[in-house]
Amino acid sequence: MATQHPPVPDQQLSPVQFSRLAHRGVLLGLSISQLIALGIGVVTVVATIYTGGGMGLVWTSPIWLTCLLLAVAPASGRKLVDWLPIVSRWMWRSTAEQLIFRHRVIKPRPVGTLALPGDATAMREWVDPETGTAMVHDPHAQTLTAVLGVTHPAFVLLDPGEQERRINGWGRVLATACRSGRIARLQVCERTLPDSGTGLAEWWARHGTDDDSWPATTYRELIERAGPTGERHATTISIALDMNASGRQIRSAGGGIRGAAAVLRQEMTTLVSALRAADLATTGWLAPGEVAVILRSAYDPAAAPALERHADIGRSLATAGPVAVTESWDRVRTDSAYHTVLWLSEWPRSQVFPGFIAPLLLTSGVQRTFSLVCTPVRADIAARDLRKKKVGLLSDATQRAKIGQVEDAARTAEYQDVLQQESDLTAGHGVLRYTGLISVSAPTVDELDAAVAAIEQAAVQASCETRRLVGQQATAFAAAALPLCRDV
Repeated sequence: MATQHPPVPDQQLSPVQFSRLAHRGVLLGLSISQLIALGIGVVTVVATIYTGGGMGLVWTSPIWLTCLLLAVAPASGRKLVDWLPIVSRWMWRSTAEQLIFRHRVIKPRPVGTLALPGDATAMREWVDPETGTAMVHDPHAQTLTAVLGVTHPAFVLLDPGEQERRINGWGRVLATACRSGRIARLQVCERTLPDSGTGLAEWWARHGTDDDSWPATTYRELIERAGPTGERHATTISIALDMNASGRQIRSAGGGIRGAAAVLRQEMTTLVSALRAADLATTGWLAPGEVAVILRSAYDPAAAPALERHADIGRSLATAGPVAVTESWDRVRTDSAYHTVLWLSEWPRSQVFPGFIAPLLLTSGVQRTFSLVCTPVRADIAARDLRKKKVGLLSDATQRAKIGQVEDAARTAEYQDVLQQESDLTAGHGVLRYTGLISVSAPTVDELDAAVAAIEQAAVQASCETRRLVGQQATAFAAAALPLCRDV
């Protein structure tokens, strides 16, 4: 007699919730810059009253009124005093003519350096002799970066049980990066590229019958003339080795870049094993030619289809940079496109299911690059920061209670986030700091504005908030569009 078992219910997805962006200040919600501005104003008022009386207070009113306005007046989501460093640096760069870059064709660049503008001009390439991987050394940040190609199925088309399993696998990948202690940053870069028709040409070369007949000739000509008729998605994962934190291991491996490359190879092997356990297929660590194509396509999107069609051009890192870059307040112009970088300033505040960001990633007709920069935090440093945040929040609550200020829900929710992070850290989970950047590109300014509007609307559907980075578009573009684990 057969035994009938009850049907197993389908596994449901577990909702997740992101921590809120901390807005806590040093004293009563005021930041250091606000306290300095208010302090200057108070000192000016007190000194004037004791020395000049009422008339002196009138004469010095421009000083203390300006300090008061800088400390409390908001503008575009920030206090005026917070805009001072950004505006000052922008004015200094404008005066020093650092907003325009032109590649010097006659003057050769130093051997081994990347042809990138701005502060990335000192980055050097190193080809690993054992794996042939292109490693990029940043002498300022003391990091060594390698880029891995990744392929994956459409997450939204998987059943809930498979989605939950893959989410847990990706969580183990991030936990591995946290436990290492030698990883400076990990960047997930997802790009939309115009389809050059290379895949169709390869299919015809493998399966077609090219017998010089009229149908075969017509079909071959159509494939050769086919331009970018659609778009495709490409995903890479970049890993940056912290050379300062790995100093002892680097010295044991021989020291220098060669020793750092040996240590980075260990982290690369660990990452590939973790990705394989998470059912993420890798296409291999990118060689110098493949990294050069990515860099060139980012600055010159119009050349991307030609670079993919012809495997023998544009494969040198020494010439992969832009020919011209002009930065303005809220956009940057490169060889063949205009670019604007958006910052994901707020992730969903309420509980959402995995895949919530699908409206942002699946927006069609927009050429964009989504970069998620993950910065692992060591367990001891994370515990110390959480204790500091908790003590600060409790101290602010006590001070507000003394002066009779009502406690609001935002501060209570921020305190609960700190408690949840502390509980997760105690349970053995890692702590990562996420930074989401979106680089939007278009051939004209009008098309760029329309594309940015579409991305902002998609972010609203994903329950996220975006803000356009101003005064630092060139640096933000290098961090968002290039898979080099750059910081903003």
